[in-house]
Amino acid sequence: MVTIPELALVGLLVGVQVLETVLDRLNLRYGASAVREAAEWVRDALDVDDPEEMLAYQRSKTVLSRIQSWLGVVAVLAVVVSGLYGDLVAVLTETGLPSAAQGVLLFAGAVLADRVLAAPFDAYETFVVEERFGFNNQTPALWLRDLAIGTVVALVLGGVVAGGILIAVAALPTLWPAVGWALVVGFSLLMMVVYPRVIAPLFNDFEPIERGELRTAVEDVFERAGFECEQVYEMDASRRSSHSNAYFVGFGRAKRVVLFDTLVEQMDRESIQAVLAHELAHWKKVHIWKQLGASAVQTALVFAFLWWVTTSQWVYAAFGLPQETYAALGIGLLFAGPVLTLTAPLTNRLSLAHEREADDFAAETMGEAESMTRALRTLAGENLSNPFPHPAYAAFHLTHPPIPERIRRLRKRHGRAGGGDGVEGAGGDDGGPDVPPAT
Repeated sequence: MVTIPELALVGLLVGVQVLETVLDRLNLRYGASAVREAAEWVRDALDVDDPEEMLAYQRSKTVLSRIQSWLGVVAVLAVVVSGLYGDLVAVLTETGLPSAAQGVLLFAGAVLADRVLAAPFDAYETFVVEERFGFNNQTPALWLRDLAIGTVVALVLGGVVAGGILIAVAALPTLWPAVGWALVVGFSLLMMVVYPRVIAPLFNDFEPIERGELRTAVEDVFERAGFECEQVYEMDASRRSSHSNAYFVGFGRAKRVVLFDTLVEQMDRESIQAVLAHELAHWKKVHIWKQLGASAVQTALVFAFLWWVTTSQWVYAAFGLPQETYAALGIGLLFAGPVLTLTAPLTNRLSLAHEREADDFAAETMGEAESMTRALRTLAGENLSNPFPHPAYAAFHLTHPPIPERIRRLRKRHGRAGGGDGVEGAGGDDGGPDVPPAT
C-alpha cells in the first residue's frame, strides 16, 4: 500500500516534470514564432543562414532532454515506491560495515546508476544531434574516455563529501547539519582552486596566452580594467565541439580566465577583448563571492530540511527504511531537489543581475558597446542559441539575459553599437528587437 509521504514524493517529482514539460513546450512554440517573425534579424545580426536550423536544433535538444528527465523520474520512483530502496539499505546494514561506509556505497551506486542511464542519451546527443548540426568533433574513443574519467572524478569527490558528512552524523548526532554545511561550503571553495588546476586538465589542454597579437590584446584589456592577473588560457574546446564560450574561475593566485579556442577563432580582436572584460568583471565586481554566499545560504536551508527529515520517524516508516540516517538523507534529497527547481526564478535573479553588471563593465572598459554587442551576436549565432526564450521558461532556466535584451540594454546605457546589423527591422523602438508575443 502506498503511503501518504510516498504519494507526496510522487506528486512533487511528477508535478515538477509536468511543469518543466509545459515550459519546454511554451518555449519551443514561442521561440519558433519569434524567430520566424524576426527572421531577417536572425540572418543579418546573428549570421544564421537558415533560422529554421536554429529552431530544429533547439527542438532536438529540448525533446531529448525532457525524455531523459522523465525516464529518470520514473526510474527513481520505481526504486523508491516499490520498496527496492529500503531493501538495498537493509542489505547494506547486513554487511556490518560502519554506517558511513554503507552510505558511501549507496551514494556510489546512485552515481553509477545515473551514469549508466544518462550515457545513451549523452551518446545520442553527441553523435546524432550535435553531429547533425555540425557541432561535434568528438570521437567515440574520446567520448568513452571522458565518460570513464568523469565517473571516477564524481565517485571520488562525491564520495569524499558524502563520507565526511556521514562521519559527522555518527560522531556529532546533534551538530552534523552545521558540520555538513561547513564541509560543503569548504569543498566549494576548494574546488575553485582544484578544478582549474587538477580536474579541468584531465579533459582539456590549457595553453597560457603569453605572446602574439592575442597576448597584446589581453594586456590591453588588463590595463584598461585595472586588473592584475596573468593567468589567461586558451582551451582546446575544438577537440570535442565547435561551440564557443569563455569563463572565469578561481580566486586569489588561482584565479584565471579561460577562452575557448573556438571563440578566439570566431571573433575579432575587439570582441574577444569585450568578452575578456566581461569575465574579468565577475571578479572585479565580487560576483564570485556573492554567488558563493547565496549558495551557502541555500545549502544551509537544505541542511535544515534534511535535519528535520532525518529526525522525523515518519520517513522510516513510510518508506520502509531501517533506522539509518543516510537512508533518510537520500529520501530528503529527493524532496529537496524539486523544491530547489521551483525556487530557481529567485536564485537566477542574482546571476542575471551579475551578467548585466558584467556587460556594463565590458562596455565601460572598451569605451563603447559595439564590441560586446558583436560578441553577443557571434555567441548566439555560432551556438544556434534561442534568442527569444519564453519569459516563464527564462525565469526558471536562464542565468543570462536573452541576447536581444542584452543588446538593447547595452545600446540604451552605452550608446548605439553601430548600425547595419538588421536589428531595427525586428521592431525595437530603441534599436533592439522586441520579444514577439507568444503564439
